[in-house]
Amino acid sequence: MVDAKKPARSAAEALTLRLRRLTARAGSVGIDDRAQLIALMDDIQAVRRELIEECARLDEEMKGSRVRITAAKAYSRGARLVGGRRPSRH
Repeated sequence: MVDAKKPARSAAEALTLRLRRLTARAGSVGIDDRAQLIALMDDIQAVRRELIEECARLDEEMKGSRVRITAAKAYSRGARLVGGRRPSRH
């Protein structure tokens, strides 16, 4: 399971690195350099789309986790009702 999370973590790290590079590039682009501004805007839109996709993926992962937690709680309640109670000694 840890291996499944590594690609997601490296993808998030790659997006963070790209954002840092774009930020640095945005600071150095001159306002009159139309070609570089257009290229920068395209790159920012690409990163934005990837961030939206990553958010959607994380949302789905969280939904799946909620379903698993709910199932585990239901199983736990059922297990306590069926055989989890010990007879009391009085």
